[in-house]
Amino acid sequence: MPEPLPFSLKNMLRTIGPGAILLAAAIGGGEWIVGPTITVRYGTSVLWVATAAICLQVIFNLEAVRYTLYSGEPILTGIMRLSPGPKLWAPTYIALSIAQLAVPALAAASASVLFTAAYRHPPVDAEGDGVARLSIASVIIVVTAFLLLCGKSIEKVLERLSWAMIVFIFVFLFGVNLFFVPFEKSVATFTGFVVPRPLPENMDLVFLALFAATAGSGGLGNLVISNWFRDKGFGMAQHVGGIGGLRADESETLASVGCVFPTTPENLSRWKTWWRYAVIDQVALWGVGCFLGMFLNVNLMVAITEPGLVLDENAAGAYQAEQLSRHLGTAFWALALLNGFWILYSTHLGNTDCLVRAVSDIMWAASRRVRQFPIGRLYAILLTALVVWGLYSIHLGTVLKLFKVLGIVANPILALAAIQIWRVNTTLLPPEVRPPLWRQIGLWLCALVYGGLTVAMIVDQLRKLSPHRGG
Repeated sequence: MPEPLPFSLKNMLRTIGPGAILLAAAIGGGEWIVGPTITVRYGTSVLWVATAAICLQVIFNLEAVRYTLYSGEPILTGIMRLSPGPKLWAPTYIALSIAQLAVPALAAASASVLFTAAYRHPPVDAEGDGVARLSIASVIIVVTAFLLLCGKSIEKVLERLSWAMIVFIFVFLFGVNLFFVPFEKSVATFTGFVVPRPLPENMDLVFLALFAATAGSGGLGNLVISNWFRDKGFGMAQHVGGIGGLRADESETLASVGCVFPTTPENLSRWKTWWRYAVIDQVALWGVGCFLGMFLNVNLMVAITEPGLVLDENAAGAYQAEQLSRHLGTAFWALALLNGFWILYSTHLGNTDCLVRAVSDIMWAASRRVRQFPIGRLYAILLTALVVWGLYSIHLGTVLKLFKVLGIVANPILALAAIQIWRVNTTLLPPEVRPPLWRQIGLWLCALVYGGLTVAMIVDQLRKLSPHRGG
């Protein structure tokens, strides 16, 4: 086990980072679109679902990272070691990854915000507005691909961009909430997050599942956090390597198989320090950041809109910026739109890397033939294919319709992977580093909650499709 930096505040800031990537990717559609929309429709009494979802996903993320710290491999590689092996799990997770993130919903949402900034009104269904919005979205998709490939290490590029976006987003949100939202409204919103209450009887199950998934990272991102930990060099990942960009040295490579450490007292001591850094990264940075991002965005929506408002789907991403300008003054127009754009674009950026990285690593680990190519070249080829598909699929629906796909697929991913992570960590890891009982229970609770939501959605959709019985 490599020696970690001695634990200190300075070294903590130097060591953590994957949580920033995941946080930037998480603070997007859930906080800017779904959270505010569901609060306007059903009130603040449903917000405790977000808190519960974030807590479950923190446990999920850390248990995915546990395997990476021990072996240097991402958790998806560990899952493929489970019976019956990569012949089943590789195509399964590639299919689920594509189903969830291949449609660039957040590029469309980001484009809506930029359209509003340029034309001084949210996009509507008029032909001219549609062409302009889709053209902006196409530019966003292409620029994102260039940014991901422009450095030596894709993880480092993504981490630096994520930190910059997070700082801007939270400075703006804290400032607006502090100076413009009445204290009593903030208390009422916070109460909704921490006090469980019965859900409304008329609540849309698809929206509930979407909210529960996207309050955190929602599926694939929760799994790929371990890939970013690997590329960051946490624990045994220092012996493995990572995925490089266009400027990476040709000599840099990624090992096809990880390596583990003997459980000596010295190695276990180092393990505890690495684990401490991982916990801070996921709990203090990602978990708390997700909660604050949802709270601050929802709190603004509660303060500036009336209950029962129906949001236009194409304008959902730009609506808050428009309302902030109307309620708080025209000086906030550009600033609010810029904040909205970074919130949505950071998620598109993270989701793009998340999908390409997951498929690249799965193919790399599962196929000897694929491993004949450098992993960086494989990543670039898959990213190019995703760009081509994205330029087509951006025309397939409105922002909210495209985003619903992300949340619907996230639930079965979380349910299935939670059970498999439990299996990996309780069989492939030595007893000294296996998860304690309460964390194992957390994984099973995660599987039950998201599995239950998946079944409920299926039953609800079948009921809606069935013919009405005559009286």
